[in-house]
Amino acid sequence: MFPGMSTSPLTHFDAQGQAHMVDVSAKAETHRIAVAAGEIRMQPATFALIASGTARKGDVLGVARIAAIQGAKRCADLVPLCHPLPITRVAVEFELDEAGSRVLCRAQVETLGRTGVEMEALCAVQVGLLTIYDMCKATDRGMVIDRVRVLEKQGGKSGEWRAQL
Repeated sequence: MFPGMSTSPLTHFDAQGQAHMVDVSAKAETHRIAVAAGEIRMQPATFALIASGTARKGDVLGVARIAAIQGAKRCADLVPLCHPLPITRVAVEFELDEAGSRVLCRAQVETLGRTGVEMEALCAVQVGLLTIYDMCKATDRGMVIDRVRVLEKQGGKSGEWRAQL
């Protein structure tokens, strides 16, 4: 440990409370995977536009999938202390829940690296859901993005973790 470094479990702060980027150079490179999910709830008429593919701005889910992938790739540009990572895979799925008038988004991000990809998976989900909002806001400004969370992570020293849902 370097002089002045904190022993706090909050690794992004030093002993003086200053924010810093965590040094991961001593960590082993491992295959790391993170899965995150979230949802956007909306009015039934808005849901019908998305499900039918007739929204005025085009293929909402197709555009949102590309946006989610871009969100994962640009995570380090958005979250100041996040390491830029060589992402090896991003998979984004949308599930339509007509009864709940909602779209669920799930993103899996992978890398071979020294730090996890939880932030990238979370960014992918948020950007995907934000894109749905953006493309449909003319019809429904009351949409709600909710339940964004990490579902699982694999790799690294801590191994596997799964959310208790």
